[in-house]
Amino acid sequence: MKSMKHLGLQLRLTIYAGKNSEKGTFGKGIATLLRGVEDYGSLNASAKKIHMAYSKAWRIVNETEAGFGFHLIKRDGARGSTLTPEGKKLLEAYEKLESTGAAYLEEQFKEIVTVR
Repeated sequence: MKSMKHLGLQLRLTIYAGKNSEKGTFGKGIATLLRGVEDYGSLNASAKKIHMAYSKAWRIVNETEAGFGFHLIKRDGARGSTLTPEGKKLLEAYEKLESTGAAYLEEQFKEIVTVR
């Protein structure tokens, strides 16, 4: 029988508005897009970097903004885009929670699997 040491764990964090997770969610996809906007100054460049259609990127952003009730990206026409203060704060919270949560769960998982 094979040891369980080769097993891994992946955390899937989703932030949603109110009690309804169907009305705008913030997860890995939107976080990746917003990180790209922060890094490249453009939603189009961000979408291209992850091989996503620009129209799909806009749809994801628009659905999340509609569900949350505030803008995540400030559009500046041909000059690109920047994150709004709310977008920046939400991205920072997501990245911190994902990183901290994943590290904690990985540690717990290894401890549980190793003990048994």
